[in-house]
Amino acid sequence: MGTVSMSITVLHFVFTLALSFSTGSVNGGNIPTTLEGPFKPVTVPLDQSFRGNAVDLPDTDPRVQRIVQGFEPEQISVSLSASSRSVWISWITGEFQIGDDISPLDPDSVESLVVYGVYGHPLNRKARGYSLVYNQLYPFEGLQNYTSGIIHHVRLKRLRPNTLYQYQCGDPQQGMSNLYYFKTMPVPGPKSYPSRIAVVGDLGLTYNTTSTVEHLTSNHPELVLLVGDVSYANLYLTNGTGADCYSCSFPQTPIHETYQPRWDYWGRYMQPLISNVPIMVIEGNHEIEQQAEDQVFVAYSSRFAFPSKESRSSSTMYYSFNAGGVHFIMLGAYISYDETSDQYKWLEADLAGINREVTPWLVATWHAPWYSTYTAHYREVECMRVAMEDLLYQYGVDLVFNGHVHAYERSNRVYNYTLDPCGPVYITVGDGGNREKMAIAHADEPENCPEPSETPDKYMGGFCASNFTSGPAAGKFCWDEQPEYSAYRESSFGHGILEVKNETHALWTWHRNRDIYRVAGDQIYIVRQPEKCPVGQ
Repeated sequence: MGTVSMSITVLHFVFTLALSFSTGSVNGGNIPTTLEGPFKPVTVPLDQSFRGNAVDLPDTDPRVQRIVQGFEPEQISVSLSASSRSVWISWITGEFQIGDDISPLDPDSVESLVVYGVYGHPLNRKARGYSLVYNQLYPFEGLQNYTSGIIHHVRLKRLRPNTLYQYQCGDPQQGMSNLYYFKTMPVPGPKSYPSRIAVVGDLGLTYNTTSTVEHLTSNHPELVLLVGDVSYANLYLTNGTGADCYSCSFPQTPIHETYQPRWDYWGRYMQPLISNVPIMVIEGNHEIEQQAEDQVFVAYSSRFAFPSKESRSSSTMYYSFNAGGVHFIMLGAYISYDETSDQYKWLEADLAGINREVTPWLVATWHAPWYSTYTAHYREVECMRVAMEDLLYQYGVDLVFNGHVHAYERSNRVYNYTLDPCGPVYITVGDGGNREKMAIAHADEPENCPEPSETPDKYMGGFCASNFTSGPAAGKFCWDEQPEYSAYRESSFGHGILEVKNETHALWTWHRNRDIYRVAGDQIYIVRQPEKCPVGQ
């Protein structure tokens, strides 16, 4: 890393540290609060120029090309552990292989080492971790198999909370990385929060993605939540041919192919951000990536480090962690979630173990939304809502973030499709920049209501969506106008920033890509009312 880029990185952290210690106004200006709701539904008219450059970055783009030599580290990223005193550092060494004749690298041939220390002090601490290689294999002649470079995951422990660290990763014999930085999360507590948390979904790697990431980076987050659909490698055949709609363009393929190098391109492009700012990811449908022997989610589970074990989860598909006084629950929409499932039992135990005096805020995340008014994926995961909504409501979840629907939508507080001052606010941010089409049509518009038979969960199976039995849509599968639970919706690319101010107020801001990053497309204070909405009853 050169002197200029090092200075920029350090200035970024100085800026975020200053934000961390500033209190600011809890409700300055004319920003509304959820206490003023429920709000009358708003639909922003479609901007016909919204599509922009929904074209994938080519492999010739210098931002996705491999620039390291031999077994030097690349695709470096930071992710959080379950506590503020630990983080994971991940990276890849060696080149991937794709073709008919591949020979996996030996994970034990390269050391997994991180040297680190508090910023401004020597790198006098060391940590070692583990390494792995994954394959994406196809049981059909003519399809190209893939084997990854060596993926390394190292957990750093006994860190100081809310502290800026510097680090290098790699193998001293094969090559160490440049110097990078990360800031640990604040210690859990009702007065202790990261300054800004970026939330984005359905990111992909298009020119729209680059706009989203540039805007997001300009907002100086201390943490990034990616709510599913990462690289969109599964929009490609194994020869690299891609399309907006896989099933439309490649209906005759014997298995749903993927082009795994898109994952490597994505990791290289994202490294300048996520090598310094922790990223937490949950799986989406584009991470399924079926291969030989019916293996799924292999790239997702291999490339990222998850605090699963630390949060007593047995799966990379669901886990939890704290970021100061916020407890995040990351759930899997593509793994069993009914009351008999391991995920449900884990969720029940995780919720029961939360001390809201220590972590007042409870935020849940999964990929496919329960509350969305767009025709795309309309009521698709109704079975998950039926299985889990009561539990989340019982324990007083404050906010839910989803992706999957390629648009933006924010709800009023809602529970079981009914306005409820103690229900969560649901926010869909599946507008990160993918190459698939933006969601535009709304199910409540004339002739847009899908047939119920078209809405079952395509991956988990099951069908739970039926006509509403009460309320304004009673006897119908769709509403006749924008539902009262839908407060704001807009078809545009963008990202969101969550700023938790104290134990009762959090500022949510959604930024459109077409605006300068300081301009808010949608903004509201989410206000908790613990005295009115007791939890765990």
